[in-house]
Amino acid sequence: MKPLNVTGQRWPGIRYFSTTRHGGVSLAPYDSNNLGLHVNDDPQAVQQNRERLRALLPGEPVWLNQVHGTSVLDADSEPDPAGSGATAPFDASMTVTPGRVLAILTADCLPVVLASNTSDDGVKGIAAAHAGWRGLAAGVLENTVKKLHIACGKLPDYAWIGPAISYQVFEIGPQVREAFLDVDPTVAGCFMPHPVNAGKWLADLSGIAAHRLTALGVRQVEQSGLCTYRQDDLFYSYRRNPTTGRLATLIWIER
Repeated sequence: MKPLNVTGQRWPGIRYFSTTRHGGVSLAPYDSNNLGLHVNDDPQAVQQNRERLRALLPGEPVWLNQVHGTSVLDADSEPDPAGSGATAPFDASMTVTPGRVLAILTADCLPVVLASNTSDDGVKGIAAAHAGWRGLAAGVLENTVKKLHIACGKLPDYAWIGPAISYQVFEIGPQVREAFLDVDPTVAGCFMPHPVNAGKWLADLSGIAAHRLTALGVRQVEQSGLCTYRQDDLFYSYRRNPTTGRLATLIWIER
């Protein structure tokens, strides 16, 4: 039986996971657990999939309008956080409120969740970030760590990088590589010349994210090692098929 979700190591007082493409009602090519309303799937099927997901959660997820940017939503400052992302563009969110569920959608981009354990004031904090190569290069993880640090008074203790396209298949041009190296030359080892296509590179986005998070002071960084492109029986991949669904990655503080 195919798993309905995947997760990483247990964090004290925190729950998080990424969905797989199983357990929903969407028809091909979105079969079956597509959670994205913006990909031309039947909206009623997506809503039913979201209702099934909601039954596993302590509250309605805070869905974002993701634009491959670097803005971070403070979900605690919005009067209606579950609906606030519908119009405003954000690619990450954070909260210190127990039971408030943060969510992002992906189909090759990196889903990254972070958590700060109890601070001196007894505050826990969590964040979820959507990091495609553009957002990753532009600093979405740095912005997310900074906002969580300010809210909790301490750096995040944990980070988990969920299912995403792996370096074995993520082919890029030299301009993308230069966009990263211009910001941080120390990630040069995360790029390898393509063995067949001259002038192209293979990029390890998960490795870049782990490197940056560690450099920012996150104590424990875990990479899932799950590839959305190669594991088509489990995950959606936009690069494999542009007409496809979206996975959700969710995190919340236990009440």
